[in-house]
Amino acid sequence: MAVTPEVGTRFDPPPDEPLTTKEGWARWANHATQPPDLHPGWREFSSTERAAYDEARLDYHSDLIVVNTPTIRDIITTVRRLLVLNRRQISARRGLIVTGDAGTGKTTAITQLGRAHELGVAFRNPGTGHRIPVTYITVPPAATPRMVAVEFARFLGLPFTARHNLADITNAVCAVLCDVHCDLVLVDEIHNLNLATRAGAEVSDQLKYFSERIPATFVYAGIDVEGANLFTGTRGKQIASRFATIASRSFAYGTTAQRETWRALVATLEQALRLHQHTPGTLARHSAYLYQRTHGMIGSLSHLIRGAAIDAILDGTEKITKAHLEAILLDTTAETTTTTTPKRNRAAQRTGA
Repeated sequence: MAVTPEVGTRFDPPPDEPLTTKEGWARWANHATQPPDLHPGWREFSSTERAAYDEARLDYHSDLIVVNTPTIRDIITTVRRLLVLNRRQISARRGLIVTGDAGTGKTTAITQLGRAHELGVAFRNPGTGHRIPVTYITVPPAATPRMVAVEFARFLGLPFTARHNLADITNAVCAVLCDVHCDLVLVDEIHNLNLATRAGAEVSDQLKYFSERIPATFVYAGIDVEGANLFTGTRGKQIASRFATIASRSFAYGTTAQRETWRALVATLEQALRLHQHTPGTLARHSAYLYQRTHGMIGSLSHLIRGAAIDAILDGTEKITKAHLEAILLDTTAETTTTTTPKRNRAAQRTGA
């Protein structure tokens, strides 16, 4: 039974329109966060006006900005080169794998790559509304080839039922992605694919088949890809021969240059804050403490600063203090990793131990 490709037809997406739908991806990629203005007369606002004013700033700090880190720049530069190199290739196109520990910004990096490509295509080709230059999916846990094909179909909004077999869905997906000139495919959570298992090997074959049918550059991202056996066996060797690898790591802090890089990262996030009483440079001066808390993990740093900013708005202080930072409970990795001041002691202090 064939799945009919209906390009340009809007199927109702989930209410939150996640990135794994074409509607959610397009909305996110084309959305530009605008920092709210700080009004000098904010103290004179009525309670209703103040609530609305604060809510806009809370919403802004829940997202804040994405810092253009060296890893993101490296990934974007590498893939831009691959996109050109792959233009005339009819098979064996080269790709990229982004690997690293959890919290090092892999998903952020590849989605920022996708956004940059999407906006670049729109700028160079105005008026091509039917085009979908980027496809973004995640590999489900215990994935099967059909499950991965369904993820592609779901992104595109293609209708399918349990009666549609793998070939039906695959053919429809390939037809649509070729028709809409997709040239960048982002596959996240690739560590859910284990080539040591039969299911993992079959999913690998399915992704390879997609890469042969769709004239696009494929980018994978996952945790400890090497440890997930992605490069083992015959299939793994084939992947290794076609894909370059970029490691996403936590920021280092050993040398003067590394400490300055970390301080600049903190300063960039601090400049984005919208707090009335916060003194610029406060967080940058505490960059060593922030590194101790987060161990150089950009995800933990962003969570810490955004959380402290939200608390500063809610309690009316309008500035981030050491107490605000101490009050933020971070992810388990950040809170339990041993440092000069063990995080275990901080956790015990919270519980009164």
